[in-house]
Amino acid sequence: MPQPFILTAALPPDLAGWAEGLRRAHYPVEKNHLHAHVTLFHSFAPSLLEELRDFLPRIAGEFAAPEGAVKGVMDLGKGTAIALEAPQLLALREGIAEHFHGSLTAQDLYEPRPHITIQNKVTKEEARSLQASLAPVLTQWMAKGRFAFTALELWHYRGGPWERVKTCAFRGRARL
Repeated sequence: MPQPFILTAALPPDLAGWAEGLRRAHYPVEKNHLHAHVTLFHSFAPSLLEELRDFLPRIAGEFAAPEGAVKGVMDLGKGTAIALEAPQLLALREGIAEHFHGSLTAQDLYEPRPHITIQNKVTKEEARSLQASLAPVLTQWMAKGRFAFTALELWHYRGGPWERVKTCAFRGRARL
């Protein structure tokens, strides 16, 4: 069965490196196949690949890098994430969703809560412990203020690790 495509927003290097360190320290090793990321769409059909390859560079080239900010800790039940505030990114996502109207899966019809998963598939107790210890550390990132997402990244789902298909840097001047 053909595997879907995933669209993520790339984090700036300092935030990505920090989140990646947390992910490596707290995500179960045998299940951690990915780098720290912010998922925008979970599942584009394989039949949309050529359209995605044409559309994503155009939209990334048109718009300035959307801004975001670290908001705090997000409880995922049996995991932990860094919650992000990213209204410009959500506006961009809405435009992409409109373009692909009728082709989205049920999971991608809903507006996401932007976040970076750093722990998943653990006990609720392990998650609560990390969340308690992480909250004070996040205050330094919250104090830094806003950051800019650097690109849209298209990935091919391969069961475990994802395969990068295309990275489309934000280069435009238009603001959302």
